[in-house]
Amino acid sequence: MTTAIVWQAAAHLLAYPDERFWRRLPLIREAAEPHFASFLASAADLGPGELAAHYVETFDLQRRCCLYLTYYAHGDTRRRGAALAALKVRYRTAGWELMDDELPDFLPVMLEFAALDPSGMALLREHRAGLELLRTALTERDSPYRHVVGTICAALPPITGAERARAARLAAAGPPAESVGVYG
Repeated sequence: MTTAIVWQAAAHLLAYPDERFWRRLPLIREAAEPHFASFLASAADLGPGELAAHYVETFDLQRRCCLYLTYYAHGDTRRRGAALAALKVRYRTAGWELMDDELPDFLPVMLEFAALDPSGMALLREHRAGLELLRTALTERDSPYRHVVGTICAALPPITGAERARAARLAAAGPPAESVGVYG
């Protein structure tokens, strides 16, 4: 199985579990079940309502479980805006246009890009520290999504010491914050 299939399947599994999500699950099972069997079993056990509630509780309400990967390194600062703009340029240079409602650092978007473009693996590697922080947070919460992010991390080349150290620094410090226009 190619990593492109893993990236595409993971992109789908990390999207909000709406009707389209459930309609596509048979395709995911057929193409990539060995990689995602634990998540697929958990999703089936939870069912549509509980999985949707878990998704919102996990990804929308927990800062440590952010699917927007530049958030880990840049928080909600101007530097994150620059990182998002650079990602858009990178996608556009590769002939890829985002839909208006998509942010370029949304992990499912990055995974779809990686599935379709050879430079996508490098993009995921650049955000390895954020992926590791996300994997750790999901594991601590015992979220079924830990299996999906774990599979993504396992499909990447082994984490380097520098990437591990960066993840540890980001975990210790948390996302940067910026006080624009606030005077003490």
